[in-house]
Amino acid sequence: ALLIGIVLSRNMPLRAQDRIIRLEERIRLQRVLPADLRGRIDDLTTDQLIGLRFAPDDELPELARRALSGDLKTRADIKSAIKNWRADHMRM
Repeated sequence: ALLIGIVLSRNMPLRAQDRIIRLEERIRLQRVLPADLRGRIDDLTTDQLIGLRFAPDDELPELARRALSGDLKTRADIKSAIKNWRADHMRM
C-alpha cells in the first residue's frame, strides 16, 4: 500500500502538469500558427505538444508543420530540431 501511495503521489501531479501544458500550448498555437494549421492542432499528440513548448514563436509554425506531417514524432525529435530554446522558468 505504501509503494502504491508513493507511485500515485508522483504520477498524479505529473499528469496534471501535462494537462496544463497541453492547454497552454493549444492556446499558444491558436495565436501563433497560420490559418491552414490551426484546424489541425488537435491532431498533435501530448508528447508533441510537450516538446513544442520549448520552441520560440518564430520556429513554432515550421516545427508544428513537421510534427503534423509525421517528420517529428516524439518529444525528443522536436527538442533536437529546436534552434533557439525558449526557457520554461515556471516549471516545478
